[in-house]
Amino acid sequence: MTGVELRFGSSGNALRVEDDALLAGRGRFTDDVDVPGQAHAAFVRAPLGHAALRGVDAGAAAKMPGVLGVFTGRDLAADGLGAIPPAAALAGRGGRPMVAAPMPPLAIERVRYVGEPIAIVVAETQAQAQAAADAVVADLAELPAAADVERALASGAQVLWPEAPGNVCLDWTDGDAQAVDAAFAGAAHVARVRVLDTRLAPSAMEPRAAIGAWDEGAGRYTLVAGTQGVAVVRRLLAEGVFKIAPQKLRVVTHDVGGGFGMKVQPYSEYAAVLYAARRVGRPVKWRATRLESFLTDTHGRDGVLEGELALDAQGKILALRVRTFVGIGAYTSTFAAIFATNNTKNCLSSVYVIPAIQIDVKMVFTNAAPLGPYRGAGRPEAILLIERLLDAAARASGIDRVELRRRNFIPPSAMPYKAPNGMIYDSGEFEAGMDKALALADWQGFPARRAAAEKAGRLRGIGMCCFLEVAGGILDETVDLRFEADGKVALRTGVQAIGQGHLSTFPPLIAARLGIDASQVRLVQGDSDEVPAGTPSVASRSMMMAGSATAVACDNAIEKGRAIAAHLFEAAPADVEFAEGRFRVTGTDRAIGILELARRARTLEGLPAALQGGLDNVAKFVSPQMSFPNGCHVCEVEIDPETGALAVVGYAAVDDVGNIVHPTIVDGQIHGGVAQGLGQVLGEHVVYGEDGQLLTASFMDYPMPRADDLPPLRIGHHSVACTTNPLGVKGAGESGVAGSLPSGVNAVLDALASRGVEHLELPMTPARIWAALQKGDRA
Repeated sequence: MTGVELRFGSSGNALRVEDDALLAGRGRFTDDVDVPGQAHAAFVRAPLGHAALRGVDAGAAAKMPGVLGVFTGRDLAADGLGAIPPAAALAGRGGRPMVAAPMPPLAIERVRYVGEPIAIVVAETQAQAQAAADAVVADLAELPAAADVERALASGAQVLWPEAPGNVCLDWTDGDAQAVDAAFAGAAHVARVRVLDTRLAPSAMEPRAAIGAWDEGAGRYTLVAGTQGVAVVRRLLAEGVFKIAPQKLRVVTHDVGGGFGMKVQPYSEYAAVLYAARRVGRPVKWRATRLESFLTDTHGRDGVLEGELALDAQGKILALRVRTFVGIGAYTSTFAAIFATNNTKNCLSSVYVIPAIQIDVKMVFTNAAPLGPYRGAGRPEAILLIERLLDAAARASGIDRVELRRRNFIPPSAMPYKAPNGMIYDSGEFEAGMDKALALADWQGFPARRAAAEKAGRLRGIGMCCFLEVAGGILDETVDLRFEADGKVALRTGVQAIGQGHLSTFPPLIAARLGIDASQVRLVQGDSDEVPAGTPSVASRSMMMAGSATAVACDNAIEKGRAIAAHLFEAAPADVEFAEGRFRVTGTDRAIGILELARRARTLEGLPAALQGGLDNVAKFVSPQMSFPNGCHVCEVEIDPETGALAVVGYAAVDDVGNIVHPTIVDGQIHGGVAQGLGQVLGEHVVYGEDGQLLTASFMDYPMPRADDLPPLRIGHHSVACTTNPLGVKGAGESGVAGSLPSGVNAVLDALASRGVEHLELPMTPARIWAALQKGDRA
């Protein structure tokens, strides 16, 4: 079934309602918040990548002007504080448990990555706190560091955790190894690819910040911080660190200037400022510098990807074998066990019929900042491998790369399709989406453009990527819908706006279903005292899960309203119809608006017990399956062979995100994802030295793509409604990365192929391209 655009604005180009306030400086981010009596914090951080922490001398710092307190990891441990545990853990090969290396608020006996917090200094001003932090002396005995996967797995490498021999956190496997081996044994063609998946810095516009407060009378903490959902932050800090009931910690999130997965994590600094607030008896505020963000925000990607694809003589895929080695950093972050394993595994069939799949994963401890989910979170890695393998298989078999993909697509007639990795696809028209993308990119006209580039002394390449993502993550979500005394309808939800436009989507969704104006809807989020405990804004799930729960809540309210209206009008509920925001007894002029009915219901006497709460209700949506956004992206590049300079000169994307709720937001999400995926191709790369020092600790060394690095993006849609949720939506937040990273890589390699270059590691910088061309020309 072809999807539709559920346009809530006045036109398909409706603007986001959030933007006026944010662009005019009226946003309220954590650092904009000041609390009466607040003090300020600065952190003492590890200057080494790996060292024994023999002691901390804070004597001089404690006597400096304005200093209210200096606290170390030993102080926190003496007061009974624990560490921040991961939210998820999996069993590995043979049932061996994952090593759940929890993150301490402050290091105690060892520092495991450069920038790890050692002590917190609290003072009257931020400048005083920083000056005192600079005066703290940490007694460190340097140890050998292994900041990347290959070093950490090398024989004789220093072990970060004694319970993780060989630095392996988890050795995990999934799939039918016997079937895969048999398929490879009879294959006519086998393609093999090995890719270094570079570590990335999420680089949110808003640095992390936090305010910790302690209410002595209530025996309760309050944390103000930018998060992607308050519930998981509250639970892990309360239960893991402070060993208190979650209700004893309130977490508040205001506006969030970007997250990309990084702001899911309950960070060490959050626990430390809460502890310090209790000790000094005043609220404590901290904001990261950009240097601290590079050092301590959870990073993304990072690993070694190996894949093998078996095909028969006609180019039909027989089997896929994958091995990944994921560098998770020094500690096990909140969702590391998920994005390093299942997220990759779940995408391995992509849009293709692959009869047998096997994947082996090793999560590896390294002397680097903890790894967290980053836009795509394990899914682009799967697509990158598959699309690289298909291009390699096309070269080896002599089959055109478009034709090879066409021969292996899952047809629409196969839906629902059960893939060998366990996913059940409800919908998708993959070949049609590819054909739209090829037309949008003018694939047929590429040879002429390549010839013109060659005449001008440049190399031109074109790359494609067909992909399928898995969206939804945790497949249940609860919302709380209330008709409040001021006449507004309030939705309370645990998903958090982090830039993706919740104010532009959730109120209009409610307004459309209840037949009221969007201005009469209030969105309540970011306060653990107010919202249901839910899953953060991750996995492109907010509209699919919380939006669907909202639709269910609206439907519940209408059904309750029908019964209450029947009671009010002394009619049978079956005789009460609802349309355009009004309940009406069929065939009469007796009618009442839903908001007026909600007001009357608060004082209406004689209602059955089930209707005593009026139209208010708490609704839970449970999805039977993930959703599967998919599409085809085409990237076109030019290279100056004299310098290696790379330019992206064309980009076309056709996506299937199911029913489109807000076209402007969907296109914006795709634009952002494309930019972040191409950023990894063009230059983004977190680099640690052999001693564990961070070598890319500023934007002077870590190049993010700029507006002039990208051409105008041509965006199209081939929407096929999802059948497993009431809105028919699929995730839209991350598919841009899934399409752009592989298509960008394939485009560069296509441009270099005429010079004998078949492989190039990420990022594909001018220096690497130039060096590869020298070797290729000599070959």
